[in-house]
Amino acid sequence: MSVRKLLHHPDKKLREKSRLVSDEEITSEEVQTLIDDMMETVKAENGVGLAAPQVDKHLRIIIVETDDGTKAFVNPKIVSRSIKMVESQEGCLSIPGVHGMVKRHKNVKVRAKTREGKSIRLKTTGLPSIIFQHEIDHLDGILFIDRAYKVQEMTPELEGQII
Repeated sequence: MSVRKLLHHPDKKLREKSRLVSDEEITSEEVQTLIDDMMETVKAENGVGLAAPQVDKHLRIIIVETDDGTKAFVNPKIVSRSIKMVESQEGCLSIPGVHGMVKRHKNVKVRAKTREGKSIRLKTTGLPSIIFQHEIDHLDGILFIDRAYKVQEMTPELEGQII
């Protein structure tokens, strides 16, 4: 495993849409190594989520800190969203030194595949719900600053409050 170099805004590659990963590819050595490296990278960066485009791979793979630990999700798709919205203060490993206030759905249901290729469905709420929405946005070339209604430079006081 190795820590991968992150792309940083305004790199245009962060705006590209990622492609689906085929069932055959999911268990390939290349994809499994990418997932291992992404897990190592998010840990090294003290993050709670990471999308493959952030490490310059345009595959629909994300890493999310869930209630059950840090996990990889392949081809994640939000299949339903709560009407209720919540405000969150977000940051991003690809936009260092910046944070913003974003309105996200309080709950989302996600369909995805595990790194073993097993189909799963999840109902998320709270922080994991926000992380899923943030990371799936990356797969579509959307950054949190596109959704934020207030963007500011990071200050030491805010650093521990950002997801």
